[in-house]
Amino acid sequence: MSQQAYLRSRLQEVSHRPGVYLHKDRLGSIIYVGKAKDLKKRLSSYFMPSRKTKADRKTRALIDAIYDFEVHEVRNEQEALLLEGKLIKQYRPRYNVALRDDKRFLLVKVNFEDPWPKFSTVRLKKSDGAKYFGPFAHSGALRATVTWLNREFGLRNCRPRTPGEQDYKHCNADVIRNCSAPCVGKISREDYLEKLKQACELLGGKGRREHLKGLKEEMEKAAADLNFEKAARLRDVIQNMERALSPTRQFTRGRGVPTTVKPTEDLAELGEWLGLPTGPKIMECFDISNISSTHIVASMVRFTDGAPDNQNYRRYRIKTVEGQDDFASMAEVVRRRYGRILKENMEANPDVAAETQEGAVEVLRRLALEGKSPITLPDLVIVDGGKGQLSAAYAELQRLGLHDLPIVGLAKQKEEIFTPGESESIEIPHELGALKLMQRIRDEAHRFANGYNELLLRKRMKESLLDDCPGVSEAKKKLLLKKFGSVKRIQKETPEAIAELPGISIASAEKILDWLR
Repeated sequence: MSQQAYLRSRLQEVSHRPGVYLHKDRLGSIIYVGKAKDLKKRLSSYFMPSRKTKADRKTRALIDAIYDFEVHEVRNEQEALLLEGKLIKQYRPRYNVALRDDKRFLLVKVNFEDPWPKFSTVRLKKSDGAKYFGPFAHSGALRATVTWLNREFGLRNCRPRTPGEQDYKHCNADVIRNCSAPCVGKISREDYLEKLKQACELLGGKGRREHLKGLKEEMEKAAADLNFEKAARLRDVIQNMERALSPTRQFTRGRGVPTTVKPTEDLAELGEWLGLPTGPKIMECFDISNISSTHIVASMVRFTDGAPDNQNYRRYRIKTVEGQDDFASMAEVVRRRYGRILKENMEANPDVAAETQEGAVEVLRRLALEGKSPITLPDLVIVDGGKGQLSAAYAELQRLGLHDLPIVGLAKQKEEIFTPGESESIEIPHELGALKLMQRIRDEAHRFANGYNELLLRKRMKESLLDDCPGVSEAKKKLLLKKFGSVKRIQKETPEAIAELPGISIASAEKILDWLR
């Protein structure tokens, strides 16, 4: 059966329901995530000959790369949008551009422990005791609905956390926005919290149909009375509420998200393929990013129990390597990482230095079991690259006495796994979770390294303004950045503050600010 025939046969199994689809390449990697109101109709369009001939270059390349796909059905378009955004951020497919940044869908937050609680919109849920609603797919409709809730229930929306009489003197919200003015005692705290509770119930979906029915009846009455302005306003309220508060599931980690990721099984499977005694509970992966020779950086990401351990991510600026040399850069970062682990463990346990019967890896493992290790040694080290990067990294582990620490290289072209001293690679089938786990940690290390490189590049671009500033030498540039931290902060300073630095007069400071501004 040809590949096109296989894909067309798969299409027969797809329903006409809304959902999210994931396109995969020959290696099983997800290359595109999309949403659809009708999954069967949308997916069928990719495999029509006319679609490819009329498509742009990027779409043609995507269609040529599609080897398989999977679908996840949801209940409505809002759920499809939320799930699409989550999966794009999780897999970062190369053919997706939108939704790949760190921007999240809006949440509504309210903290009942505040003196006078109010609604606020945020993008990140924190463990701060507040109550959160969402996420919501339509930000405009949500903000309009929150504004209507504030008016309908007389809730405050002013900025002060604890408004008082002084704030009330400059506020007309109780007149023009139907605020109940709790700040000056026009309503008791108990009554205010009861109103807020009712608004929260509606925001959570309770009584939504009854409110919508009442608003529609009020709109129809206003239209019958020829009060078209009021009717149009109510129509907008109804539409925004229907879009914002339509029932959707929250696609959070481990709950409600369709996934084939099984960390426990994947780790055990990976351990078997690599010949480890058990599945690697802790894995660390290294990647080098050298977009330019100006800033060569490296990243180290750690996965614990098959999931990212963000608190233990590390990033490095390469210090000892001239030019772009991935092998030497990999050697440096591995040396710095595991040299530090050895040093901190030995400093915390000075009596261990006298023990000679155990190898360094055995000692560090024992200290970890006894709870005496400041930094736990990983069960598996992964370097992004082939034999060259692996050899450079393994040589550093040998110099540190950590030759027993399991280490492998993952070459991206064919997703081959190399081990020290072996000429033949290990090729894990692409459909197995063990390889997908390796790909996830490698891709996460790549993302983290590139993010650091971009951060340094943006910082360098900002600092370069001083390079062209008349009268600013390299020494003065270093003084300015050391004192104020960034060009943006310098721009906000006064000439007098800048002139406090040695070698810079008031006149020079004024010229510098004129140039930067």
